[in-house]
Amino acid sequence: MAGGGGKARPLEFTPTWIVASVCSIIVIISLIFERLLHRLGKRLMRSRKKPLYEALLKVKEELMLLGFISLLLNVLQGPMGKWCVNPDIMRHLQPCKPPRALSDTEHLGDAVFAGARRLLAGGGGDSEGYCMEKGKVPLLSAEAIHQLHIFIFVLAVTHFLLSAITVLLGIAQTRNWRHWETKIQENDVDASQMIKHVQEFKFIQDHFRGHRKRSRTVGWMRSFFKQFYGSVTEEDYTAMRLGFIMKHCSGNPKFKFYNYMIRALEVDFKKVVGISWYLWAMLMIFLLLNVQGWYVYIWISLVPFIMLLVVGSKMEHIITELAYEVAQKHTAVRGDLVVSPSDDFFWFCRPKLVLLLIHIALFQNAFEIAFFFWLLVTYGFKSCIMGKPAYAITRVVISVVSQLLCGYITLPLYAIISHMGNSFKKSIFDDNVTEGLAIWAEKARRRRTIVYATNSSTVEANSGEIQMQNT
Repeated sequence: MAGGGGKARPLEFTPTWIVASVCSIIVIISLIFERLLHRLGKRLMRSRKKPLYEALLKVKEELMLLGFISLLLNVLQGPMGKWCVNPDIMRHLQPCKPPRALSDTEHLGDAVFAGARRLLAGGGGDSEGYCMEKGKVPLLSAEAIHQLHIFIFVLAVTHFLLSAITVLLGIAQTRNWRHWETKIQENDVDASQMIKHVQEFKFIQDHFRGHRKRSRTVGWMRSFFKQFYGSVTEEDYTAMRLGFIMKHCSGNPKFKFYNYMIRALEVDFKKVVGISWYLWAMLMIFLLLNVQGWYVYIWISLVPFIMLLVVGSKMEHIITELAYEVAQKHTAVRGDLVVSPSDDFFWFCRPKLVLLLIHIALFQNAFEIAFFFWLLVTYGFKSCIMGKPAYAITRVVISVVSQLLCGYITLPLYAIISHMGNSFKKSIFDDNVTEGLAIWAEKARRRRTIVYATNSSTVEANSGEIQMQNT
């Protein structure tokens, strides 16, 4: 065992200079990565990008969770290898059909050779030999556990990178909105107070067109196609911006709506970049359904694509509903057109549901892309677990298209439509105001605690004096 030609060497027979060198390289790489994250966090704080800094902290939490999962899998690698099951159980729900049955001698030889190969992975050979003595097989081999925790790490990194790219694409797509905001800020808010017929506004002309009766099917079809060309026009932005200001901050007509919208989008990025419990549950379901002949993954790749199209159509339809409501209530308008934001326009009166659907779609896309490249590197393009090449390529193409669709269309729509509800987000305040309010609330809480404690001690003292007088 100490010096066998092709056999793996355990740690006790490995030269110390090799152990020290490998550990040093791993530690140096880890420290460099940690310092890079630390410097990135300091730079975000100096730039007063607190939401992005909180998103970075969320990424660190996810990395810590991944490290714990990896550690847990390594620790349980040995014990799980000794969980022996009947070979008949392993014939159901397989991602690949096993090769034709080998003879007992060949099977035993292969198992022993595989066990010798996996000694460094946690004693896999002992585990297989332990189960083979009972005429059974291990529930999960050491090699399978090793590949599984590599895939989980690849999935988490892919999800973070794709989420960051999507948000950056969405912000870049809204660069024209900054010019519209500047143009509005430079204009005199009281310059145009003349009375105009409601049908003269281009916002109404684009979305209502004066029809007395609307066909819901035609309206939804128009909303579906409009998301691909000019999803948010200057008239749309101006009308929704003014509607938000008149509902939530009517005393400040010069409110910088674009800055508020970008701050809110950065806060939402912190939620999107994380992997919540329901996403982990979805991952377990995806792994369960990876059965040969079911071709489930081709349908799974279509789900986020269809979901993003439906969400984009819904948000375009909300703009149409805003225009329709104004056209129904008013014949003429003095000054600028003002829409009325409301939660009733959203599914189940919950604007936050849109962000949840986008989060799920991004995670499913990340799963498809990460799973494809992990299989490509681990098993090769022509492996059985990859499936038919045409299906594999189709899945990747659909996932890439969905990612671009989310970055260029769905996310910019969400950035402005999500504020057409009854409430506003705390991002409406600048960082200085938010910190000031937090400090003021903390001081008020402390004062209330001190006053309560003082009153309690006074009451107790008075009660003691009364009791002494009675005695």
